Amino acid sequence: MRIYLFTFLLLLSFTSCSQQYQDGDLIFQHSASTQSKAVQLATNSYYSHCGIIFYLEGKPYVFEALEPVGVRSLADWINSGEDQKYAVYRLKDKSLSAAQLNQMKAYLKAQLGKHYDLGFNWSEREMYCSELAYKAYQATGIELCRPRALKDFNLESPQVREIMLKRYGTEIPYDEPMVSPGQLSESGLLYKVH
Repeated sequence: MRIYLFTFLLLLSFTSCSQQYQDGDLIFQHSASTQSKAVQLATNSYYSHCGIIFYLEGKPYVFEALEPVGVRSLADWINSGEDQKYAVYRLKDKSLSAAQLNQMKAYLKAQLGKHYDLGFNWSEREMYCSELAYKAYQATGIELCRPRALKDFNLESPQVREIMLKRYGTEIPYDEPMVSPGQLSESGLLYKVH
C-alpha cells in the first residue's frame, strides 16, 4: 500500500511540475558516473549533465548528448539522475519566439544520432551535453556564456587527471574551447524555474 501511495504522489508531483516547463528550458542534473564526478570537480559545479526540454505531441522530452545524441522522456531523464535531483532554467528577460524555437529544434534534430564527444572537442562531428545545449541556443542568436579553454578549468584532482590521461594521453588540448553544464546554469541570461 505504501509503495502505491508513494508512486501516486510521485506521479502527481511530476504532472504538476511538468506543466510549468516550456519549450527551450534547460534542465540540469548530476549522475553517478566516474565522468560526472570529474566534471563536477573540474567545473566546481554540482551539475554534470544537461539537456533541453521540448514538448513532442504534448509530452515533455529532453534532447541530450549521450551515446548517441538523442531524445528521451522527461520522466526517464529525471529518473536517471542521482537521487532524481534536477533543476530547470529559463531565459530571464524574454521568451523564445516561435521562430527561435523552430531554429533551436531544427538544430537539435540535425544533431540526433551523432556520437558522444569523449574528447570534449568544439567541432560539430560529435557532441557532449553542454556543447549541444550551448550551440542550440547559439543557433537562435543567443550566447548563454563564453566558452573557456580547458586549461582554465580545475584540472588538479586525481579523478580529473585520470580521465584526461584516458581521453588524451600526453596530447592534452589545453587551449580547446569548452562549455560546462555549470557555466550554462550560471549564465546571467537565465533564472531557475525549478
